[in-house]
Amino acid sequence: MNMHVWTIYLLAAIGLSLTPGPNGLLSLTHGACFGFRATVFTILGGALGFFVLIAASLAGLGALLAASEQAFTVMKWIGAAYLVYLGIRVWRAPAPALAAASREREMPEAGPIQLFSQGFLVAVTNPKGLIFFAAFLPQFMVPGMSYLEQLVLFGGTFILVEILYELMLARTAQQIAPWLARHGRWFNRATGGVFVGVGAVLTTMSR
Repeated sequence: MNMHVWTIYLLAAIGLSLTPGPNGLLSLTHGACFGFRATVFTILGGALGFFVLIAASLAGLGALLAASEQAFTVMKWIGAAYLVYLGIRVWRAPAPALAAASREREMPEAGPIQLFSQGFLVAVTNPKGLIFFAAFLPQFMVPGMSYLEQLVLFGGTFILVEILYELMLARTAQQIAPWLARHGRWFNRATGGVFVGVGAVLTTMSR
């Protein structure tokens, strides 16, 4: 792949990452509730989920979901159910406490594995993501280039962009912690409601 084509792909990946989605919202929420360093686990989990989607798309599973109504429906309902479950948990969560001035606060209810798992599951259970990558990536694929090379190039570029964007969201969330100390309960309800809403909308999606 020449530099011109890769630059176009990079710009497209940046545009895709900037589009509001469940993983960006999750990073913002976790950044506010658990602090920046803890949210890195959430972001890495989401990055792995996106990498799995890209690998599956390059391997042809995106075309399978696009062709199979049953496979798409199963994935759609799994993704929707998890988003609704996550939304209810966020809705019921207490307002995040202020961090100490000199350090980020500890995580009272969520460990690294749980945060990583949430990020991964939100990314990987979205069938629209798989189908989008299946439709998006072929525009940039290079004939004769091996699967592994394309996975490293396309997957690595997108994951790097996505990680940087979500780190920015998590850092921004931590900076508004004083406001959240006063209005955190409403913030949790708003973000939890958005997760539930996204899950509900996902059930209405068709191929």
